Amino acid sequence: MTRLSVEMLAADAPEPITSAGHAQLGIAVLAGIAVIVLLITKFKLHAFLSLTLGTLALGAFAGAPLDKTILSFTTGLGSTVAGVGVLIALGAILGKMLADSGGADQIVDTILARANGRTMPWAMVLIASVIGLPLFFEVGVVLLIPVVLMVAKRGNYSLMRIGIPALAGLSVMHGLVPPHPGPLVAIDAVKANLGVTLALGVLIAIPTVVIAGPLFSKVAARWVDVPAPERMIPARASEELERRPSFGATLATILLPVVLMLAKALVDIVIDDPENTVQRVFDVAGSPLIALLAAVLVGIFTLLRPAGFAKDRVSQLVEKGLAPIAGILLIVGAGGGFKQTLIDSGVGQMVLDISKDWSIPALLLAWLIAVAIRLATGSATVATISAAGLVAPLAADMSTAHTALLVLAIGAGSLFFSHVNDAGFWLVKEYFGLSVGQTVKTWSVMETIISVVAGGLVLLLSLVI
Repeated sequence: MTRLSVEMLAADAPEPITSAGHAQLGIAVLAGIAVIVLLITKFKLHAFLSLTLGTLALGAFAGAPLDKTILSFTTGLGSTVAGVGVLIALGAILGKMLADSGGADQIVDTILARANGRTMPWAMVLIASVIGLPLFFEVGVVLLIPVVLMVAKRGNYSLMRIGIPALAGLSVMHGLVPPHPGPLVAIDAVKANLGVTLALGVLIAIPTVVIAGPLFSKVAARWVDVPAPERMIPARASEELERRPSFGATLATILLPVVLMLAKALVDIVIDDPENTVQRVFDVAGSPLIALLAAVLVGIFTLLRPAGFAKDRVSQLVEKGLAPIAGILLIVGAGGGFKQTLIDSGVGQMVLDISKDWSIPALLLAWLIAVAIRLATGSATVATISAAGLVAPLAADMSTAHTALLVLAIGAGSLFFSHVNDAGFWLVKEYFGLSVGQTVKTWSVMETIISVVAGGLVLLLSLVI
């Protein structure tokens, strides 16, 4: 980054809420993150409260007036929820429709019916990747666990040989591919193009999930050989249904928002004229809000009606789909507030000032920051949001493609080495009936492989585009 561009960015930046020096700001950042980590890990405080208190600690250590810190936090919370809150809600509704209508089971059963022993791990990674597009990671795990356990038991497969590919597919989608909350917030923070980020995210996700899923599962199965715990095999949603939607209709509904967003990105590249009618139509149709809303509306007719859902049951399903995301919205919003406080306190400019004389690439710096926060807090979403706020100034003079790669570098770093302070770690441990050591050797190593491979692919792509 040239000195001229740094000066221009500084001129356009909002007035900092504190005039603290770099040393004090650095201490403030570490203190704020330390408070968040301590509250989440030691005192088991909810991430929303931890982020709120961590933000106040950040402002206090930075020497900022309390009222200005609160204003920065609430402003960031409001803008983040305004930007991604509706998208998270629509994604939750679509995921609930997919699960309760039996559409997810239809996709699973159709693919598994065509898979044999050698191709089963590849079938599982395909299932998880497709189903993982509209679902939060935790929802995807709960949805796929019965399938993983039943396949492992009925086919006498190693649990890790089947389970690791499924987990890899879900995790890669969660960290790299919008419309998941983490990538969406990072896209908003660094002002990246969603369509380009989605296209590059899918490009990077494919080889990453192959390496971390089917290939690594061979090693994981040798390291940890455990049977499927029968006590964890729950009834599937579709077992209570008389009929369910077709495979083609379900797949088309899931892929609809992705196709619309990719079409928008393609039209923007080919036409590149904001006044062109075709481009304006695709700009609207391919916006995340309209794309997900369209999928939800289409899903009423392609998923719920074929499953025999009456109008009143559709309304109940939407309500039940929205209820569980209250905590997610608050965490994402509080993360946005923490991010805004980082920016307003001058931390973003500090990172810019310090890093401009480093030889380390901006993309690698973003990955390392996300890794550090991930290891400390255990939350991929918190790591993504916080890292995006810290490195957002670095995107000022980047091209559209490199800004998208910055988002993906952050997403890759946010998945690094899940351990005991990550809720996903315990979710996998309990569902698969593993010990802590076995979970580290399988799940934690898989997450690290995803992070390193995806981060490396981001750096390689930056050299050629």
